[in-house]
Amino acid sequence: MDSTIKNQIIKHLHGGEAFLPIEKVLEEFTFENVGKRMHGLPYSGYEMFYHIVFAQKDILDFCAADKYKSRKWPDEYWPDEQAPKDEKVWEDLKIAYFDDRDALVVFAKEKDLSEVVKHGKDQTLVREILLVIEHTAYHMGELVVLSRLVD
Repeated sequence: MDSTIKNQIIKHLHGGEAFLPIEKVLEEFTFENVGKRMHGLPYSGYEMFYHIVFAQKDILDFCAADKYKSRKWPDEYWPDEQAPKDEKVWEDLKIAYFDDRDALVVFAKEKDLSEVVKHGKDQTLVREILLVIEHTAYHMGELVVLSRLVD
């Protein structure tokens, strides 16, 4: 695939093209406020970010893991708890997000994006990466709203 297209995909994985980079949004949350549900909303910043991380990891595993097991929607895609149990859980979640995003960036740089992914039938790598970008952007809007509502 054309390097210009690959470079644009990588820019979108990092965010900031049409929405804030996730790093900037996450800076608005503290351990003390990330688990708060505000104004009757059904999720906290933690729950929303967990969902983004889990979905990204699921797609990454679908693309490349030696073994892949489909997850139960929606039960497994959302945390059981509203807030991280401790600061380590919150920090580890952020690390997991960036590590998995970096793995997708490597795929975008090094792989043929038109190839069918490891556990796909006809799902290509470009489709899966675009799915991550689209899903993250969708929920980033929600995270931005949540970040503006936290105390």
